[in-house]
Amino acid sequence: MSGLAVEVVDLVKNYRTVQALTGVSFGVPREGVTALLGPNGAGKTTTVEICEGFRTADSGRVRVLDLDPQRDSTALRPRVGVMLQAGGVYPGARAGEMLRHIAALHRHPLDPAALLDRLDLTDRADRPYRRLSGGEQQRLSLAMAVVGRPELVFLDEPTAGLDVQARRATWELIRDLRAAGVSVVLTTHAMDEAERLADHVVIINAGRVVATGAPHDLTSREAGQHLSFRATAGLDLGSLSVRLPAGLTATEPDPGYYLIRGTVTPDLLVTVTSWCAEQGVLPEDLQTGTRSLEDVFVDLTRKPAS
Repeated sequence: MSGLAVEVVDLVKNYRTVQALTGVSFGVPREGVTALLGPNGAGKTTTVEICEGFRTADSGRVRVLDLDPQRDSTALRPRVGVMLQAGGVYPGARAGEMLRHIAALHRHPLDPAALLDRLDLTDRADRPYRRLSGGEQQRLSLAMAVVGRPELVFLDEPTAGLDVQARRATWELIRDLRAAGVSVVLTTHAMDEAERLADHVVIINAGRVVATGAPHDLTSREAGQHLSFRATAGLDLGSLSVRLPAGLTATEPDPGYYLIRGTVTPDLLVTVTSWCAEQGVLPEDLQTGTRSLEDVFVDLTRKPAS
């Protein structure tokens, strides 16, 4: 048995004239949470659907729990849980009835009633799926994905549309899955969610993997090598650039967000704050060192991968 729950090697997928994946390769470690991140259209959904066995790649190799998701689908089905972002439930089925049905398909399922209670769905157990709110449908889909005690679970935007309490409850369930030795593949647009939950991150842009690693590693690669702050958009950076030491650059990646790359020293802080004073602005949220995962994500996906 390999040390990877999912192994993807040189995955290629085309839809007529659109090249969705161009040689995607990454691994999902066992017994941890891997966040698959990317902007809309980056190729992450296609990648996950190939790993789940719902789509076929044009070329490349995929192994899920050391098996081929297409050829070995029968053997994989009881070992893998899948949470779809939408669908997968009979519209007229009652929430509790649907969960009990899924549980009955597995040898050693979790207690459906306890799972409904944990996800605050007990009061909705007798309500048809089509009459559940979007957030309630999301929580039921999550319950259906994990009730069979899978070794590996794919979660597609599990907290989309959830309120704060339901979101926290979902996070706790994902942490408990990891503690129980379950491998989790999480796709999300919430960078704070990925930063809090993931042990490993894979960032896809324009059909290619542009970065992989632990969240801390991705955010600390430039630790101590940048300074950022927020102020009025459109300030004249030329007048700041001429004051910076050689090798440092000043940019405005987003309106009102300023980033100085290079070695940060006390003198640099004085230079920047003095320049802001001359511009008549107060630098807000001034930070040095570790960047957020969102900052890294924005930088890596700002332009199509080349």
